[in-house]
Amino acid sequence: MMVTLSLIGIGSGDPRQLTQQAIDAIGELDIALVLDKGSDSSELRLLREELLRRFGRSSLRVVRLPDPPRAASGEYLARVAAWHEQRAERWEEVLREQLSPQQTAGILVWGDPAFYDSTIRIAQTIQQRGVVPLEVKVIPGISSIQLLAAGHQIALNQLNGTIHITTGRRLRDEGLPEGVDEAVVMLDGQCSFLQLATPDSEIFWGACLGSADEQLIHGRVAEVGERIREVRDKLRERKGWVMDIYLLRQKAQS
Repeated sequence: MMVTLSLIGIGSGDPRQLTQQAIDAIGELDIALVLDKGSDSSELRLLREELLRRFGRSSLRVVRLPDPPRAASGEYLARVAAWHEQRAERWEEVLREQLSPQQTAGILVWGDPAFYDSTIRIAQTIQQRGVVPLEVKVIPGISSIQLLAAGHQIALNQLNGTIHITTGRRLRDEGLPEGVDEAVVMLDGQCSFLQLATPDSEIFWGACLGSADEQLIHGRVAEVGERIREVRDKLRERKGWVMDIYLLRQKAQS
């Protein structure tokens, strides 16, 4: 008999951003796994636990899992693969020891599980190992990509254009692909837009989207780039973490 693992997208943690499907999924959980990344990210953990208290059953068991640290040196993809394997082992242990057949465990995923998040891959790793007979369900959430567009009141693509989504690391290493003049950039702790911007580059930047600390800045990179870096640094210093995202257009619209 299988157990179920629900991966539930929760947007920015604001209860108003939860879909009815996400609320229903939380209400069906027997166990919730809450990843604990330490004091710097305690606010994110507390927001998840508040959603579980608000929408979960009174019998819901919440299991905090210390998140294993990722190695600081070595080839990037190998480090990430090893980190994912450690996570899979910890999740698997809880599912094996604390969940009965036909019960459901859940993990609340910031934003949407489809965008630069490891949760689906780790769940699939557990399935492939075969130690725990596991059914995986994915519940989509409102992503930071959507919140960025709504906050700036823009369509991400220009007329008949494409949307390119990448990371700060890939942007620094490779730039934009040939023929691509705009991109949504995630996971950019180094403000790579400052290195790659042209005189006409335009940026729509947002941090802590959908929360009380939301910040939005728009303009030519040459004019607002350093201000974005300053705001980002202050947020990180005050909160211990910061999640930001931006749309970079290499040719500003007139």
